[in-house]
Amino acid sequence: MTHAAPPLDLITIGRAGVDLYGQQVGGRLEDMGSFAKYIGGSPTNTAIGAARLGLASALLTRVGSDHMGRFIREQLQREGVEVRGVLDDPERLTALVLLGIRDRDTFPLIFYRENCADMALDEGDVDEAWVASARAVLINGTHLSQPGVFAASMKAARAAKAAGRRVVFDIDYRPVLWGLTGRDQGENRFVAAAAVTAQLQAAVALCDLIVGTEEEFHILGGSTDTWEALRAVRAKTGALLVAKRGAEGCNAYPGAIEPDAAGAVMARGFPVEVFNVLGAGDAFMAGFLRGWLRDEPLAQCCARANACGAIVVSRHGCAPAMPTGRELDQFLATKAPMFRLRNDAELEHVHWATTRDRHYDELTILAMDHRSQFEELVQELGADASRIQAFKTLALHAVDRVARGAPRFGVLLDGRYGFDALAEAADHPYWIGRPIEEPKSRPLAFECSPDVATELTEWPLNHVVKCLVYYHPDDAADLRERQERQLLRLFDACRKTRHEMLLEVILPAGTAVDSQTVARAIRRLYSLGIRPDWWKLEPATDPHAWHNIEAAILNNDPCCRGVVLLGLSAPEEELVASFEVAATFDIVKGFAVGRTIFNSVAHEWFSDRMDDEAATEALAVKLSALVQAWRRARAGARPVGAVATAE
Repeated sequence: MTHAAPPLDLITIGRAGVDLYGQQVGGRLEDMGSFAKYIGGSPTNTAIGAARLGLASALLTRVGSDHMGRFIREQLQREGVEVRGVLDDPERLTALVLLGIRDRDTFPLIFYRENCADMALDEGDVDEAWVASARAVLINGTHLSQPGVFAASMKAARAAKAAGRRVVFDIDYRPVLWGLTGRDQGENRFVAAAAVTAQLQAAVALCDLIVGTEEEFHILGGSTDTWEALRAVRAKTGALLVAKRGAEGCNAYPGAIEPDAAGAVMARGFPVEVFNVLGAGDAFMAGFLRGWLRDEPLAQCCARANACGAIVVSRHGCAPAMPTGRELDQFLATKAPMFRLRNDAELEHVHWATTRDRHYDELTILAMDHRSQFEELVQELGADASRIQAFKTLALHAVDRVARGAPRFGVLLDGRYGFDALAEAADHPYWIGRPIEEPKSRPLAFECSPDVATELTEWPLNHVVKCLVYYHPDDAADLRERQERQLLRLFDACRKTRHEMLLEVILPAGTAVDSQTVARAIRRLYSLGIRPDWWKLEPATDPHAWHNIEAAILNNDPCCRGVVLLGLSAPEEELVASFEVAATFDIVKGFAVGRTIFNSVAHEWFSDRMDDEAATEALAVKLSALVQAWRRARAGARPVGAVATAE
């Protein structure tokens, strides 16, 4: 009889908090001016790292019933980590950590963990049947520092062993969390303490795998001599011992600890610049488990682990820096990785593209980011311009009426007249885009301060930056170069502020157009290093043009999310006809249409011939008609592959 594989590969237990990372590098925490917010906590980082590498992972912890607790749960869900074991604690706040990068060797930390939610985990929170359903459970040294969490960790480990599962121990020694240093010494990694050694050793007999730095094995083994410490640990457990050695790689000891390292696997590290060591050990653990839980050779497990650690030490942040499976494979396939790894544009792009939230097979957007058009309309009708805000909020309600919570719908809203709707959209699961360009500008200008990155730091991370550029590949050289410089600035700003980018390209009126024109424009922008997450393009009815467009995108960025069609105020029947052609190409995911849907409704509403409810319903009906037309076109299409063209 064949037994079904466990539904989970890994359950990690312990710390879950929010990391607030100083964004200024090379100074004291006292001098930090801003902080980036990431999910954090060693077991949480490992669960995310494992999920990104293809393992089915889950986390057992507590979070506060607060905004940060909700952020942790939502981020875990976005990462594909099961959250059944993420429990709300209404009595305590979610833990916080402030972190900084002072220099190549100093990474100050302040733990805000006084009576925090995750340290209140107790035996009653452990569902033994659920724990036993996973291939492995990971316990964490920090969570052995208090009686309640110690008991919970041991209960989970015993349940796993009783079910024939594996137990993993991440030593994860932080002296400050054992009360052995001042609170301003969070980065201190070692203080000898016999009581800590005894507490940690109480867990080792249950373990199948123990991972730690040499200093962490010193505390576990009760000696600052590495060989003596390892032998002391081996005397208490037959577990596989893996000692992390930083840039030197790692040593794995499946059997006896011998001075000549007989029987050990000694895996080299990767020569990369160390930018930030924080989180590298959690990445190492995730990489090792990716191989170990699939019974890969020990040397291969170590190579994966070392590679994951090398990738993360090159980046800012812990959990966000964890590599994906595709990224790890690309790194391991590179014969000579860059020393300054974060300058590897190809690897960084793969990381960005494979860690984006959600996958879209379809995206249908009501575009309401128009500004000059609404200004012209209210002037024409003699209406009050302050009402534009209200109409755009009605449009959001119309999207919600059609979408009913389906995330494959979206809205494009501006900050000038759509601010109220943008704020309300935050409570919905829809795709949100927001324009950055000055309306009708050519050459391209931004509707913000001269420093576009400064503007984007004020935008929520789920706002996709939309930029419309009137661009032709045969524009005069000076005009083309001015526009391209702007687009390069914007693309760089988007990546640095962690915003997705939608690039809308419209061919200027009166310019020469053939089946290659748009594809040429796309190839030109890719050649500059601009890789938008989305393209928004005119609804061409020439299938040869779409062949060339799809090839231009896939040949340059196979990770691109895709294309949405703009409307250009075309009559509905013309748009539907264009859908019939575009829907045969997989790169086209849907549309982002505005005036075709809202123009007549806006005239009626601003003229007071239609009330709010009627306007909302009319917008919903028109949007729904286009959505259904797109879906009929897609369902009836015979998908055709891209025809590669010479780059």
